Amino acid sequence: MALPPHDERTLPAIVLQDVDRRPLDQVLAELQSLVDLHGHLIVVCSRAVPTSVERRLHTVRALLETDRIALFRPPLPPLGLAVLARQLRQLASCDLSPGVLASAGRLLTHYLHAGALLGSVARLDHVPVGLTSHARSWMPGSQFGVVAHPVPQLVRIGPEAALDGPEFGTWLLVAKGQLPSDWVTGTLAPSWRAQGLREAPLPAESARWWGTGKLTEFCAYLPDLSVLYQLVTSVRQSRCHWCGIDVIGDRCVFCSATPPEYERRPDSGRSLQHRERRALTG
Repeated sequence: MALPPHDERTLPAIVLQDVDRRPLDQVLAELQSLVDLHGHLIVVCSRAVPTSVERRLHTVRALLETDRIALFRPPLPPLGLAVLARQLRQLASCDLSPGVLASAGRLLTHYLHAGALLGSVARLDHVPVGLTSHARSWMPGSQFGVVAHPVPQLVRIGPEAALDGPEFGTWLLVAKGQLPSDWVTGTLAPSWRAQGLREAPLPAESARWWGTGKLTEFCAYLPDLSVLYQLVTSVRQSRCHWCGIDVIGDRCVFCSATPPEYERRPDSGRSLQHRERRALTG
């Protein structure tokens, strides 16, 4: 997940190793030192890792009794998650508050198109697979183009095979596994009108997430920091009523609080003071 930075402004990533295997006191000390050093911590975690990792992270946050650690597990394939983590590292160099930066992860997820070229879909769990595609996956030489996010798609590779892509300009990041990437670079990239093409190592979790080691993973993304910053700052910000941090969206990423029910009702424009007065006077 620690992709190389785009430029010198991109902040380095801190990789948490063996969170669920090391002694609890070691992990506690590591995260406490990171919080003390940086003030807030955004932990981006793949859904491909064992559930024991997520449990350990929640345990550590609870033991530290802090609302300054945000745990984020978006429904993205490993390469897409790595791209998102790098975008957050890019934005971390800007004048965004910790809550807005952490909330930006949910927003930017919608602008990622992540998928893979697979040699088999027999063990693919994250995208619906029909019986026909499942049967064809056992045929020697079969290949499938799959998009897992934002909208699931699956096609068997052939002369007419195509996948719907982004309707805005993006770059394409490609991570080669045990499958040639010719279709991705020669067919998919032009059809998605990719403005540029970059390569990255295949994430360690990719084979587990996609159900096969015969794959080439890809992700279309927005590389320009100015565009990312404009997207984030154009969204209305609000203050969490529980911990007081500035966020975007309807849930605080640090304390997980949601707005009080009265703020969601159609007459939410009335003030809390007016509501309390009406309740007291009947």
